[in-house]
Amino acid sequence: MTQLRTSVAPEDHSQGNPTAPCTLVEYGDYECPHCGRAYPIVKRVQEHFGDSLLFVYRNFPLTRSHPNAQSAAEAAEFAATQGKFWEMHDLLFENQNRLGVKLYEELGAELGLEPVALLDALDSGRFTDRVRVDFMGGVRSGVNGTPTFFINGLRHDGPFDYPALVGAINAALAEN
Repeated sequence: MTQLRTSVAPEDHSQGNPTAPCTLVEYGDYECPHCGRAYPIVKRVQEHFGDSLLFVYRNFPLTRSHPNAQSAAEAAEFAATQGKFWEMHDLLFENQNRLGVKLYEELGAELGLEPVALLDALDSGRFTDRVRVDFMGGVRSGVNGTPTFFINGLRHDGPFDYPALVGAINAALAEN
């Protein structure tokens, strides 16, 4: 089984209990339809496990297949600088079929982000390196598609439906 090569660190985007006995890491792409299907499943899994689970999201834009994935990831990273990463993350997945600059402006305004600064960040590539760090960590960990999940550092090669993820996380918790 493939191991996560880049340990979870403070600069990661995480939700949940930092000392949880189980960590679920997702390498995702905001334009990927499979990630779009996984999004509400992960929300349910987080709800199910509560304080027993730390969830980490890392960018893995598949730019050859998804031309808006990089800019969406950079928009989320811009939002993170203002404490709004998770709000932007959720809105991007909830509006996945409309990704593009116009949507980022709308979502930025909805979240109270400065629209000119957001557009400047996208135009300048200010967050390109931050997204690349996530991507390269995924490559080193054997990620070659999205979504890819790691549970307590081991890649979950099974399906990512709710019963499969709950079962895999329960198994990881039982090992602790």
